[in-house]
Amino acid sequence: MVEIQTRNFSAIRGKLQELVQKYKVHVLHPVTIEKWVVQVDKKGTEIISRRKSPSRGNLLDLFEEMVRIPELINHPNFTIEFPLIREEEVRCKDGKGSKRRKRESIKDRRLIDVIESKVFTCNQDFLSILPPTLPQPFSTKCLATALNLPLYRCRQITYCLRKMDAIVVVGKRGNELLYEW
Repeated sequence: MVEIQTRNFSAIRGKLQELVQKYKVHVLHPVTIEKWVVQVDKKGTEIISRRKSPSRGNLLDLFEEMVRIPELINHPNFTIEFPLIREEEVRCKDGKGSKRRKRESIKDRRLIDVIESKVFTCNQDFLSILPPTLPQPFSTKCLATALNLPLYRCRQITYCLRKMDAIVVVGKRGNELLYEW
């Protein structure tokens, strides 16, 4: 079975746990590396503008959703794939959308290109994302420095890797937990 999920793994967590008991399940979750924002008129027929979004994604964004289902990667019937994509987001200034987007509604999302795709079949596959220069043992702060990410994102990463049994806690330094793979 193939499940394509663009957002919110919480919504499919229960379903996936049931399905992997009987079937081989392959989940596809696209990670947007580059986004183009297209403004259309209220009828949606005429393009007003097209611009490149300043936000950039990367492969490590996968942990924002994996934090909801990390233990599933250890199931032999479960695999997950993260296509790195370019997409186009079609917006309309109709006054009904999010306040954050100045009341612009998202009308459509279109795939422009798949740059590459990463398939993960076991917990060890996720360790390939970590920098090889990471000291052993390492803390979440060491990981944040090595990846140049905020601490909260690295906490998501270490949480997922712990739940997947890819890393283990080997001690403490002050209040920091130390991990090894």
